[in-house]
Amino acid sequence: MNTAESTMTSIHPGVTATARVEFRVRPVDYRHWKIATDGPVATLTMDVDEQGGLRPGYELKLNSYDLGVDIELYDAVQRLRFEHPEVRTVVITSGKEKIFCAGANIRMLAASPHPPWKVNFCKFTNETRNGIEDATAKSDRHMWRP
Repeated sequence: MNTAESTMTSIHPGVTATARVEFRVRPVDYRHWKIATDGPVATLTMDVDEQGGLRPGYELKLNSYDLGVDIELYDAVQRLRFEHPEVRTVVITSGKEKIFCAGANIRMLAASPHPPWKVNFCKFTNETRNGIEDATAKSDRHMWRP
């Protein structure tokens, strides 16, 4: 298996075939995040496309996230770390008024088979956020959200 791909059972109810999850993304193709840099400050804006779930069967309401949202977040954080050494502060904010993020998408989790999808989703999302915390604690970069 390619290290950039993972095979997981489809989370769409009634679908039993396996589906590939692609972890290679580019900022130009992001559906849920925007990156802007201005000298030493970068802004990551979360503006989740409600119809942009990784699999059919649920909406991503109130900036909730699924694996697709987190794949983009991981990619954005890594790009800021390695492609923008001038950035010292990363502001993580919302593109939606009065809402930052409702958390993991409950409908996606409810329809997901256990353990493969849920466990791997939780591992990936936790590692992504741990990476943000680690970058803040062990470098001269500061990441925060208003």
